[in-house]
Amino acid sequence: MRRREKIRLRPKHGLIIGLVVCLVLILISFRFNKYLYPVRNAVGSAITPMQKGINIIGTYISDGLATLKSIEELAEENKRLKEQVDILSYENKLLLQNKYELDELRELYKLDQKYIDYPKVAARIIDKDTNNWYNVFTIDKGTRDGLSAGMNVIAGDGLVGIITECYYNHSKVRAIIDDKSAVWGMFLKTSDTCVVQGDLKLMEEGKLRVEFISKDAEVEEGYEIVTAHTSPNFLEGILIGYVTGIELDPSTMTKKGYLIPAVDFERLSEVLIITELKEPLLTEPPEEVSENEQEK
Repeated sequence: MRRREKIRLRPKHGLIIGLVVCLVLILISFRFNKYLYPVRNAVGSAITPMQKGINIIGTYISDGLATLKSIEELAEENKRLKEQVDILSYENKLLLQNKYELDELRELYKLDQKYIDYPKVAARIIDKDTNNWYNVFTIDKGTRDGLSAGMNVIAGDGLVGIITECYYNHSKVRAIIDDKSAVWGMFLKTSDTCVVQGDLKLMEEGKLRVEFISKDAEVEEGYEIVTAHTSPNFLEGILIGYVTGIELDPSTMTKKGYLIPAVDFERLSEVLIITELKEPLLTEPPEEVSENEQEK
């Protein structure tokens, strides 16, 4: 038996046949338009719902792909915007830090001009006690910068405290709010003296104690208190704060009250140290130095 030979149709032949069939169908449709109308109508009625369904599915798929592309683009945009926000936040923090430092330097400059007669050195606070207040803290200047124990420390609008310990490259400062601190003060308007006593517990209310005001002193709410000329450790005329709540103390027959400090002891970072020491009161004159000793 002979095997039937398979008819192999080349692609180009198939294409030509397809074109011929299409042309024949087009000619027939034009020639017999009236006779083919029912056929076209029937075929159209059958195909139209399918086309609508295919169009709906195609539109849904197209919209889904567009939505997916939009989500990806939005995700990339969101990531880029977050990076920009992080950069801007960092730059903003730097600008705020620079602004705070500039404001502090301006305040120190104003304070320097206020007490222009006193020589001063600026210092930064590098350590403090573990509480809310700068009652005892460390500064980054010491003996190599010409500092010594007993020098007065100022910031803000007035007196901060005094250097108690001085080392080569740092010093310890005790603030006037510390429980161990007591400063002789004077009412600037009346020259009446008093004692400003440190009290950390009372500082929670933003105040210190003012004691031993003369019962005859004509002082009023809001009067300025400065360091007194009678103070053994503090230079005269440095603002300490403002008096409030004055009343008579029956136990001592003197007046007492409270002081609102001129310095914010919750927020300190830069201070000025007055490098001039209060001259001590001597009971005897200093020993005279002979000419031979001076030559040595």
